Amino acid sequence: MYNETITIPLLPGECWWGGAVQDGTHMPFGALPHRRDLSGDLAYNQGNPRLLSNKGRYVWSDEPFRFALAKGQLTIEGEKGSLTFGADGGNLRGAFLQASRNHFPPSGTYPDMQFFNVPQYNTWMEMSYEPTQAKVIAYAEAILEHGLPPGILMIDDNWHEDYGTLEFHPGRFPDPRGMIDRLHELGFRVMLWVCPFISPDGEVFRMLRQRGYLLRNSAGSPIVREWWNGYSAVLDGSHPEAVDWFTGELDRLIHNYGVDGFKLDAGDPQYYRTDDVSAQPMTPNGQCEAWARIGLRYAFNEYRACWKCAGQPLVQRLSDKNHSWGNDGLASLIPNGLAQGLAGYAFHCPDMVGGGQYGDLILPDFEVDAELFVRYAQCSALFPMMQFSTAPWRVLDETHLEHCIRAAHLHCRMGEEIAALAKSAAATGEPIMRHLAYVFPEEGYEQVSDQFMLGDDILVAPVVKKGAVTRKIVFPSGTWQGDDGSIVIGPCEREVAAPLSRLPWYRKQ
Repeated sequence: MYNETITIPLLPGECWWGGAVQDGTHMPFGALPHRRDLSGDLAYNQGNPRLLSNKGRYVWSDEPFRFALAKGQLTIEGEKGSLTFGADGGNLRGAFLQASRNHFPPSGTYPDMQFFNVPQYNTWMEMSYEPTQAKVIAYAEAILEHGLPPGILMIDDNWHEDYGTLEFHPGRFPDPRGMIDRLHELGFRVMLWVCPFISPDGEVFRMLRQRGYLLRNSAGSPIVREWWNGYSAVLDGSHPEAVDWFTGELDRLIHNYGVDGFKLDAGDPQYYRTDDVSAQPMTPNGQCEAWARIGLRYAFNEYRACWKCAGQPLVQRLSDKNHSWGNDGLASLIPNGLAQGLAGYAFHCPDMVGGGQYGDLILPDFEVDAELFVRYAQCSALFPMMQFSTAPWRVLDETHLEHCIRAAHLHCRMGEEIAALAKSAAATGEPIMRHLAYVFPEEGYEQVSDQFMLGDDILVAPVVKKGAVTRKIVFPSGTWQGDDGSIVIGPCEREVAAPLSRLPWYRKQ
């Protein structure tokens, strides 16, 4: 597949970001060996065929490539003629803007503004595969009863009949229009979970097979592929009429029931193969991109997997995280969120507060760590978006619940500023959540990955270590006023008080 190799010697002090968002915990690359093949495997999160350097250099390819950093050099293998090297950006921000202008210019549009000024609530961790109309309404009412603000409510997997049969299950949802009307009355917007998989042997499968809308094998039969919920046929994203059929079904849900939008799950390159037969030649990464582009039709959308749609008005959530303090949980949110922004996915969301990994819930000895849950909420509060799923009032005592409620209301209070940054991102492509090295390129902050900037003027330093009641913060040049009223003159490092009730953040004066 790869027939061209480029070797780039690293400059003194040079660091690189990019590729797969899930590798954010290893970024910046350069000090330690790292490798990633972007073809067919994006580690179940977003990816972009672009690398950025703090020395103003970038690499772009229109197709997936393989890269490795080791022994003081960056080696890239790609398709001949597809690799582009830029070298005059000056710093990380300059490299980002240069690559954005040349290869994925911002669209000028953005998701619905409510994503940036109210929380999201997802039914997954409370209901998993058993959502019902009664449960959904009770969940929404409990959100308000416990002092959390209304927001965007996502009804997750199994609200429907068979996969691909995009109709409410009549036994679990006897009056979907009435349910959505009630949710709207309570102040929520409503999204439904959908995927590109089609249950085989059903009526919809037979219709799609007859029309040629499914991926096929070399013998011409529809493929049946294993995914996390079982075995299904797969919609062909390269077939315009197949996409029109699917979006027609989504539009019908909007028209008939008042649905506001969709969480478009799956679509990962891992669920496609290079030998799949499609209406138009398309790689696994291309199918992932085609699935992502469906969301461009809807102001309310969400993705966990995406390829090469930087600069577009798509909501990008981090992959499911564990209920843990480590790099599979809370500690990954900031570095991977920074990686999302540097990949060009400005409109992004951390994983669900407390972690969205369903496997945690079914462990026989699983217990919620109340301190961890609060720190998850605080870490999410000044991301571009935040999302709850596990009901904090069910798993927390009154004191810990109040800390989570405060975090949610902080997000709402800052919503106008975050929304303004989102509108700016739509025009410029720049991240909303920014690395310190992006905003302060001359101050040597490349290795700081546990705090971030919201725009250019707000410094956020969540506590991500168990038991910590203080937090060492790196303050760049300038005068910084804290959420507690304190004033700090940078550049400096300062140990600040960070009891469980506090998310430390500072505004540049």
